[in-house]
Amino acid sequence: MTSEALRKILVAGAAVAALSFMGACKPKTDAADTASSEAAVAASAAMAADSAAATADSAAAVADSAAAAAKP
Repeated sequence: MTSEALRKILVAGAAVAALSFMGACKPKTDAADTASSEAAVAASAAMAADSAAATADSAAAVADSAAAAAKP
C-alpha cells in the first residue's frame, strides 16, 4: 500500500473513532438524537469501508500492471 492509501485509511478510522468518542461522551439525550448520532457513525464507517475498497482495487490494478510488465 502506498503512504497515501494508508493515510486515507488512518483519517477515516480517526473520524469513526472521534464520532464514537463524541457519541459516548454526550449526556444522555432522546432516542432521535441517539439514532442520529449512530447513523453518523455508521455513515462514516461506510465511507471508510468504501475508501478501503477503492484503495484495495487500486492496489490490485497496480499489482496486475506490474505482473503484466514482468512477464517475458
